Amino acid sequence: MSRAYVIAEVDVTDAQAYEQYKVLSTQAIAEAGGEVLVRGGPVHAVEGGWTPARLVVIAFSSVEHARRFYDGERYRQARQARAQAAHMRLVIAEGVGP
Repeated sequence: MSRAYVIAEVDVTDAQAYEQYKVLSTQAIAEAGGEVLVRGGPVHAVEGGWTPARLVVIAFSSVEHARRFYDGERYRQARQARAQAAHMRLVIAEGVGP
């Protein structure tokens, strides 16, 4: 079964301001039917030297649902809240899953 994953590497620059982004993004994920698989927590680099400070992986049932999350009004609000709080690199990847 095909699924879609939003994968983000986050560098938080203002932890206090980032709290508002977390509230809004959590609401946006729930509204779009996403499931958080990884959010923060330790990252163990084993090859290539990639050590993101914060990694996030969110599963969606399809690319369409992942795009609906990203393009939705609630996540637009979250992105605005994040603008001064963090730098983010984000992709939507098609994959497999239950």
